[in-house]
Amino acid sequence: MVSANRAGDKTLRLGVVGVGVMGCNHARVLAELPGITLAGIVDPDSKQAEFVGRTLGCATYPELAPLLDAGVDAVSIAAPTHLHREIALACVERGVHVLVEKPIAPTVEEGRDIIIAARQAGVTLMIGYVERFNPAVQAIKDALRDEDILSIGITRVGPFPPRMSNVGVVIDLAVHDIDLISWFTGSEIIDVQPQMTSVKAEREDIALLQFRTASGVLAHINTNWLTPFKARTVHVATRRKYIAGDLLTRQVTECFGFQPDGSYSMRHLSVGHSEPLRAELTAFVNAVRTGSRPAVTGEEGIASLEIAIRCLDERPQPIIEASARTRRRAV
Repeated sequence: MVSANRAGDKTLRLGVVGVGVMGCNHARVLAELPGITLAGIVDPDSKQAEFVGRTLGCATYPELAPLLDAGVDAVSIAAPTHLHREIALACVERGVHVLVEKPIAPTVEEGRDIIIAARQAGVTLMIGYVERFNPAVQAIKDALRDEDILSIGITRVGPFPPRMSNVGVVIDLAVHDIDLISWFTGSEIIDVQPQMTSVKAEREDIALLQFRTASGVLAHINTNWLTPFKARTVHVATRRKYIAGDLLTRQVTECFGFQPDGSYSMRHLSVGHSEPLRAELTAFVNAVRTGSRPAVTGEEGIASLEIAIRCLDERPQPIIEASARTRRRAV
């Protein structure tokens, strides 16, 4: 293992815990990265684990302990969120570096437990906000350098994902964009005004979220599981530019040179073609090798989770419930 002494150029042994939709992709990419050996995958679903292990030619385990006993330098945790703390702490106690898929944990307290343990053990902790590595997002980020941002609008909608059962759209989808707002602005969110409801799911499946950052930027997120097609767009207004990006087609347009007569210039920005997950996992491996600051820190993961939870805690009560309280008071 490499917890005390960084790995340099040695081949690293990595494992993946949880091989559902996202975990399968983690395993696939890690198996392809140079200087990496996919040491094994962990999943209690033996049929799924055996399929992935057979496809990628790696060992499979029904639980975490045998993987750690076999020896790994780092682990990617793509298990259900409520298991993140337990798995991460077990890895950290063995000096194993961890990438934890977003959100870092179901609660801020559990997330802080992971951060503290990783810091005390001297291991790398990175949070998996893969949207930061989308080439279109990176092009927007570059275009915003030295700009005075005024407002940000983000739409992230699509059909209900059958895999989802334990969280609503705020934790599953909007948390990506909460992270992007803070990342684009370099400022923390200080004001939250949420509106949400549930139409077809047990938890909220529509959310309209408004924010203000400490730097004065106004932002909003429109997200739902009711749109029959996926849409991922970002619109940013600055004092000098207007930037519009489609995160699915990876097209980013910049409007500038605004004139009193309403005319302006427009250009398409250059956008790369790299796979976001590959870029994310490469960044994690590089942080493990060098001991450098990970691309998305545990503290950043906590900040996004905290705002998402505030949105859920501060949402207005449904009108039917408010009406019922009013009738009770009248009686």
